[in-house]
Amino acid sequence: MQQTVKVVGIGGSPRPDSTAERALRAVLAEAERQGAQVSLVGGAELVMPLYDPRDELRSARALRLVDEIAGADGLVLASPAYHGSISGLVKNALDHVEELREDARPYFSGRAVGSLAVAQGWQGGVSTLAALRDVTHALRGWPTPLGVVVNTETTGFGPDGECTDPRVRSQLETMAGQVVDFARMHLRASAREAAGVDVLAPAGK
Repeated sequence: MQQTVKVVGIGGSPRPDSTAERALRAVLAEAERQGAQVSLVGGAELVMPLYDPRDELRSARALRLVDEIAGADGLVLASPAYHGSISGLVKNALDHVEELREDARPYFSGRAVGSLAVAQGWQGGVSTLAALRDVTHALRGWPTPLGVVVNTETTGFGPDGECTDPRVRSQLETMAGQVVDFARMHLRASAREAAGVDVLAPAGK
């Protein structure tokens, strides 16, 4: 019996139903199809005060964001390309992860993180994807082997939310699978370690 893992998607833009949010929803839908419990913190939910570590008060949105990340087994980050990098909205949300510095699993520790960039063209999309993966490394997460760029000049999403480009759709599904698979493997390893079982030994030993 496969373990249920929680995958949280974070990203989008203030514009409702943006391409970044549609792409993020597509990844989460595939993760859910593979048996994960999914949750989305997107778009307008990321509009919150600039992160200031000196401020002890946090908005309700910021508290929910941090709580969702703390309870996640895997994450998917999605950002539109703003001048070749992560949007200010998404970057500010990720700055709030500093609140997890003293958590039992600090920052993104022990979590696979899928990265998704949306741009009108390849150059901005690729540099934004690299920036998301750099932030994931800095927050101690494990970037999935595959990151995805959605080039809106060639790719869109239909009314049903399905990606119109079969190749990109396959990439989104593959990345979702990598997040879910890693989360399950990590949970199994943690359970075996807690039970005093050598995590490097073959299963059943």
